[in-house]
Amino acid sequence: MTQSTPSPEEVQQQAGKILAQVAGYVGVRTMDIGLRLGLFEAIAKHERGITPEALAKKKGVDPFYTQVWCRAAYASEVLELTGDGTYRLAPHMDKLLLDHDFPGYVGALPGIVLQPEMFDRFAEHLPSGQRIWWDQCSPDWIRMVSGTARPFYTRVIPGGLSRIPGLSDRLADGARVLDLACGAGVGLLKLAQAFPNCSLVGVDGDAYSLELVAERLKQEGLQGRVSLIQSTLEQFDASEEYDAALINVSMHECRDIEKVTANVHRALKPDGHFVISDFPFPESTEGCRTVPARVMCGIQFFEALIDDQLLPTQAYVDLLNKYGFRNVGSFDLTPVHAVTYGQK
Repeated sequence: MTQSTPSPEEVQQQAGKILAQVAGYVGVRTMDIGLRLGLFEAIAKHERGITPEALAKKKGVDPFYTQVWCRAAYASEVLELTGDGTYRLAPHMDKLLLDHDFPGYVGALPGIVLQPEMFDRFAEHLPSGQRIWWDQCSPDWIRMVSGTARPFYTRVIPGGLSRIPGLSDRLADGARVLDLACGAGVGLLKLAQAFPNCSLVGVDGDAYSLELVAERLKQEGLQGRVSLIQSTLEQFDASEEYDAALINVSMHECRDIEKVTANVHRALKPDGHFVISDFPFPESTEGCRTVPARVMCGIQFFEALIDDQLLPTQAYVDLLNKYGFRNVGSFDLTPVHAVTYGQK
């Protein structure tokens, strides 16, 4: 079969798609440098702008290198260039890149996609298909995962929870709550702050993560309200009943998602709530070409390493219905954040 010769316009259009991906990579590396070295943070203190020379002096770095970085950050549209040759943050970049408690915070993303666990180890294990688990991940990876999970917790606590019928009142009155796969403890702290009458239990299988949690709880004086259990969610066997259970961006990582769902159902009191906060992966491959879906496709590289994949929201709805939960529902908080819920 003879292929037709493509026109120069067609070739240029296809080449543009590749160049756009390379340009995006340049932007990611530029943002990562600015975040790691505190350049964005320093610029944020100068609303009228700052010259590369002054920025270099303030941060104790090379002025020529700083000029190169500023130009690249401007090209990536995270900095603006003023009329007098100074640079300042583009609108809302202070919130998006620097404010860890902003619901739309994405400042952890540039760093996490450059960690070896995201793509390098996938490429290394691609021939063999070897899997890893969290205890084989670096402390930097675990810290950055906590950073990316933080805005999910910020959106769901308390705003997302308030959209689930009856749950906010139950939490306000004082409830016993499970934070499953609690990681470094961001969710436990936010739950403790939002619902001061609740007693909380964090469950995680990773010992290093629980060490981080214990340290944070001590700093905040919350040891009396929060207890920790080291256990995989598949092995978790509750010794008492709970009013609510929350799992944030981790349900898809359960190695036996059905067993975990059964364990949660058993751990809840009658009418107890189960809340799954997670990524809404597209239901078909054809849906993967949006920007949010492309980001989630990148996350899938790490998920494959630990032998799982992100799931569509409907998969969680079906799962809760299968295990006898009532009043099952779901809603989107952002294009990359969905909530599924049900009652025992």
